[in-house]
Amino acid sequence: MKKNKYPNAKRITLETEIKVRFGEVDSMGIVWHGNYVKYLEDAREVFGKKYGLGYMDVYNNFGLMIPIVKLDVDYKNQLFYGEDAVMKISLIDNPASKIIFEYELRRKSDNMLIIRALTIQVFMNKTRKLELNTPDFFVDWKKNNFQ
Repeated sequence: MKKNKYPNAKRITLETEIKVRFGEVDSMGIVWHGNYVKYLEDAREVFGKKYGLGYMDVYNNFGLMIPIVKLDVDYKNQLFYGEDAVMKISLIDNPASKIIFEYELRRKSDNMLIIRALTIQVFMNKTRKLELNTPDFFVDWKKNNFQ
């Protein structure tokens, strides 16, 4: 995966901290690879709460689900039990009816890149039909947030 797949796109970025817990590591004290996907989810939750795009907010207010349809993770280094890390998450502006996030996770102590990732989500209504046109609420949200 390229460092920046969408170099000219507008983006909204925030950072959140992660502390590696005992239940997230293998017998060698290294974060099990599948737990990095949970860290991505945690970052999306923080982003959603801050910017009004939480999963349940979108579902309860607009009747839409936003499932992940693409997940790319490039593993660069490891995190170990007890370490702190910083996840940078960026929402990428795009014209399609989808939500694209890019991520970078870095060890806090030395700024070492741990993973680089990308997720793509789409909009589906309650009957699980794909919304091919960008929902009105998201068009408005983008107008208000990508300034």
